[in-house]
Amino acid sequence: MSTFSTDPHSFRALQAGDPPARSHQSNSGPATAIHRWHDWAERRRQRIALRELADDKHFLDDLGLTREQALDEAAKPFWR
Repeated sequence: MSTFSTDPHSFRALQAGDPPARSHQSNSGPATAIHRWHDWAERRRQRIALRELADDKHFLDDLGLTREQALDEAAKPFWR
């Protein structure tokens, strides 16, 4: 079992010459956040459109989906 301490004295103080700490994601930053937001917005828009098409058998046949598959996909949260 591991424990996490929030005591500020338990961490080594950073010195001026210390290399910058690596982020948990190597590609984090403002540009990545903007791309992620854009992807989420697009995914949300597509899932709303899919939900609207779920009752049209001809469109679903063109997409190769059943109504249930379309509704399952449309119900997913935008971040997945």
